[in-house]
Amino acid sequence: MNVFGVTGWKNAGKTGLMERLVAEITARGFTVSTVKHAHHAFDVDQKGRDSYRHRAAGAHEVMLASGKRVAQMTELRETPEPKLAELLARLSPVDLVLIEGYKREAHPKIEAFRQEAGHALIAPGDPSIRAVAADVSLDLDRPVFDLDDTVAIADFILREVGLLATHAPEATGLRPPPLKNDCFALPPGVNWTPVDEALAELKERLRVVVGQEEVPLADAAGRVLAEDLVAKRSNPPLPNTAVDGYGFSGGVPEGEAQFPLIDGRAAAGIPYQGRVPEGAAIRVLTGAALPDGVDTVVLEEDCAIGADQIAFHGPIKQGANTRKAGEDVAEGEVALPKGRVLTPADLALASAIGFGVLNVFQPLRVGVLSTGDELVEPGESAGPGQIFDANRPMLLSAIARFGYEAVDLGRVKDDRDGLRAQLDAAAERVDVILTSGGASAGDEDHVSALLRESGALAEWRIALKPGRPLALGVWNGVPVFGLPGNPVAAFVCTLIFARPSLSKMAGSGWVEPLGFDLPAAFSKRKKPGRREFLRARMRNGRAEVFKSEGSGRVSGLSWAEGLVELGDEGHEIVEGDLVRFYPYGSFGL
Repeated sequence: MNVFGVTGWKNAGKTGLMERLVAEITARGFTVSTVKHAHHAFDVDQKGRDSYRHRAAGAHEVMLASGKRVAQMTELRETPEPKLAELLARLSPVDLVLIEGYKREAHPKIEAFRQEAGHALIAPGDPSIRAVAADVSLDLDRPVFDLDDTVAIADFILREVGLLATHAPEATGLRPPPLKNDCFALPPGVNWTPVDEALAELKERLRVVVGQEEVPLADAAGRVLAEDLVAKRSNPPLPNTAVDGYGFSGGVPEGEAQFPLIDGRAAAGIPYQGRVPEGAAIRVLTGAALPDGVDTVVLEEDCAIGADQIAFHGPIKQGANTRKAGEDVAEGEVALPKGRVLTPADLALASAIGFGVLNVFQPLRVGVLSTGDELVEPGESAGPGQIFDANRPMLLSAIARFGYEAVDLGRVKDDRDGLRAQLDAAAERVDVILTSGGASAGDEDHVSALLRESGALAEWRIALKPGRPLALGVWNGVPVFGLPGNPVAAFVCTLIFARPSLSKMAGSGWVEPLGFDLPAAFSKRKKPGRREFLRARMRNGRAEVFKSEGSGRVSGLSWAEGLVELGDEGHEIVEGDLVRFYPYGSFGL
C-alpha cells in the first residue's frame, strides 16, 4: 500500500490537514485509510457498555460489530506498543494510508507548521519530510504549501506515491486528470458510451451515501431498511386455529363422529388453561392458541351441537383448520431484506414479528438546480429570448415521486462564480445534486467547466437519443448529475440514469423499469448507433408514439404515458412489430 504521513508539533494543524486531505482524496475516487499515533492513554470505548465490561473483565481483544461498522480493541497490558509496520499490516488494502504522527518513522511525510505554536521546524533535519504546509512564507530546500491549500497538497501527495501523473503542461499551468479518477471516470479512449455500458458502470461504482437512523414503526412507510429484519418472534407464535369451531386430537375417518364437549373455550388472547382429554372436544374461536390435547379443528358450520356434545361427518384430516407456530415466519428468519423500501404490508409483518422501531437509511436529499441566462420563473414576465424554467418543477416532482427528499436549489445565471457559490451551498444541504443545462462543452456550459476545474468531471457522451451530453462528477464530496437543458432530454436522462443511481445511493439497490412488448401503431426507420426512447402511450393494445421526435416538444412528455425503447442496432419498424414499452409507472412516477 502507498503510505504518506502528516507530522508536526502539537497545535501545528495536523489533524485539520488530515481531515481535509481525506475528504479531498476520497472525493477523487481513491480509497483512503488513516493511522494516528497518540502519546497518551486513550479510550474509544464508553464505561458501562458491554464491550467496556468485556475489556474490564480481562479480554485481550474485543471486537464490536454492527451493520454500520466494526471496531477491534486490543489491550496491550504492559506489552510493547506495536511497530507502525505491524499496524499497517492489519489494514485492508486501499489506495493510500495517511499517517498522523510517527515523526521518527522513515515513511515520506509533509510537515504541518503554524508559527504561533512556537516550535521550530522539523523539516531541516529530517530528509523524510518531503514538503511543508505552513501558515507563513518559508525559504526551504523543498516545496512549501499554504496550510489551507488542500487541493495542491493532495496533488503533491498523490504524485509522490504514484497515484497522479508527475508532469503538467508548463505553458498553461493546467493539471492533467488523475490516472485513477472519481467513480464516474470512463476508460481512456472512450468517446461514445452505449447505454447498457453506462448503466453497468454506474451500478458497479456507486455506493450508499446516506447514514442510518432508527424510526418508530408508524413512521417507517416508504423508508429503506438499513439491515436485514430478522424475526424476533415467530408468526404465529403458537399453534392456533384458523376458524371458529371445535377442537380435538387426531383425525376422524369417514362416517359419523361424536365428541363430548368439555366446559370452557379458547379465544384469541384468552387461551384455555387446562388440557383437553383424549376423545373430547372444546369450543375454539379463530386465532386462539390450540389448547393442550388439541391438534385438529372442525368447522362450526359442519357440526350439530347438543347440550354437551357435537356430531359431524368425517373424514377430517389430522391438523385440519389449524396453523403451525412459525408457519408464516419463524423466529430468527430474515423476514425483510436490507434495502427494502417499506410498504404498508411490510409494516404489518414487522409488527407481527416483534418490531416497534426499525433501523432505516436516512432520506436521500436530492437538490435540483437550473442554470441559464435565458430562464425565468414560471408565471413571471418573459422577455425576448427568455423561456420559462420547465425543468426544475418537473425534476422536483419526479424526485418526490421516486420517494426522496426534493430540495429546490433555485436557478443561477450563466455566471461561473455564482454557480460555484451555489454548488458550495448545495453541498452542505443535500446528498446528490441534479443540474439542468450547462452539461455540454460550450462557452456558457459552466457546470461541466467547474467540475472539470475541480478535477472530478467525467463527460459522458451517451449513445442515446434524446439526451447525449451527461456531465457526472463530485463537488465537495457530493455527486453531481449534470443533465441536459432540454426538458425532454433531461426527463429521459433522469428516468434512465438518475433514477437507478439515486436508488443505489439511497440504499435501496439498483432498480430497473419493468417493460412489456406491444404491437407498434407506428412505422419508423431507425439508424444504428444510438439507443432511442420515444414518447409513447398505449391505446387499444398497441403502442402509439408522439407525432414529433423533436426534443423541444415538451407537450409530448405530457401526452405520453411512457417510453418506447428502440435498441442500439438499426432496423425498420412497421405497424404490428413488437416494441418494448415502459409505462411511466414502472419508473416510479
